[in-house]
Amino acid sequence: MKRQVLVIHGGDSFGTYRQYISFLKKWKIDFEDYRHPKKKWRDNLGKGLGKDFEVIIPRMPNNLNARYLEWKIWFDKFVPHLKSGVVLVGYSLGGIFLAKYLTEKKFPVKIAGTFLVAAPFEDHGSDPDGESLVDFKLPKKLDGFRKQGGRIFIYHSKDDPIVPCFHADRYEKVLETATKRVFADRGHFWQSTFPELVRDIRSL
Repeated sequence: MKRQVLVIHGGDSFGTYRQYISFLKKWKIDFEDYRHPKKKWRDNLGKGLGKDFEVIIPRMPNNLNARYLEWKIWFDKFVPHLKSGVVLVGYSLGGIFLAKYLTEKKFPVKIAGTFLVAAPFEDHGSDPDGESLVDFKLPKKLDGFRKQGGRIFIYHSKDDPIVPCFHADRYEKVLETATKRVFADRGHFWQSTFPELVRDIRSL
């Protein structure tokens, strides 16, 4: 039986509709990227892992102005299809989503490992970079995540321009047994392949 790997992509979240509209107005598109889309590491993850793995990448609702409740409702629809030994990967906003979801809800099957890639950390007592993750904010304690998330890995890059590297330190502080891998030059992990992630998933 193939091992399932479910990947939750990133997104943006805004405290007000005005902030969201301002973001849309200021955002500069790369038209060439729409004409010739480049594959990202999650698109190539199945190829890297090989025939013994099945990669599932749900398209989460309204990723340009995401809300935790909407993502939770949508994710709940996938959970009954997941099998024991599943691997969960959360990229950027998808990482904090998984951390919160697994803290608040009992997962019905055993999770082999959870991988947080460039995930922001913000709880209800911190607002580290002056922005707000609205209802994606984490509870004070992540006991549920730590207990049922399997082996937890944290990946971050020192030159990440979106989510500064100290967010990884915050996760490490509350997830004492997590494995943290810090890179010097990966930015926000926009690369087309991710061999370290492939290796760690295979090691489970």
